[in-house]
Amino acid sequence: MADWTEAREQMVTTQLERRGIRDVRVLAAMRRVPRHLFVPTQLQHQAYHDRALPIGAGQTVSQPYMVARMTELLTEGRLPARVLEIGTGSGYQAAVLSLIAREVISIERWPDLAASARVRLAELGFDNIEVLEGDGTVGFLERAPFDGIMVTAGAPHVPEALKAQLGDDGRLVIPVGGHSYQALTLIIKREGQISERAGDGCVFVPLVGEDGWPGD
Repeated sequence: MADWTEAREQMVTTQLERRGIRDVRVLAAMRRVPRHLFVPTQLQHQAYHDRALPIGAGQTVSQPYMVARMTELLTEGRLPARVLEIGTGSGYQAAVLSLIAREVISIERWPDLAASARVRLAELGFDNIEVLEGDGTVGFLERAPFDGIMVTAGAPHVPEALKAQLGDDGRLVIPVGGHSYQALTLIIKREGQISERAGDGCVFVPLVGEDGWPGD
């Protein structure tokens, strides 16, 4: 049997700490969440490698560094009460967020992925995550405002609904750009004013929806 604990520790040391991830809460969450249980069985031997992995329906689970980087940008020394995640996938990013935020609401457009993530997270004891099926580009107005919103798919622009659903001092992290390359963008709302900063280059699957890329 593989030593998953050792593999996670090596992942944190070599992929995260050496590349500048400093938030101790983020590092602790990455040490705790069993990424090998969020990928297909046949890919478990690659679970702690520095790469994204396919999870079905043309979707992926992000590379560990990107998960940590986006989480660090979103939390930025705070303990957010309510976080909205757009793009549940296998549930890995939601699990990491749930160890820092009080409540995580995650929206997935693919019914099969939403259902399997819901079961997986419950079985692993992540009881502060709610997985919903729907169009994440319109957010979730019924539970707004949010202290943080994370989008784990590449958007052609920042959806207006997500900006509107940020609370004061809220942070939105979203990859913005074309299909083949995006910039990891941080949106901050203070006293009703929006600031925007583009950062790391990245590549995500497309954000499909009413205020994203067109779907099938």
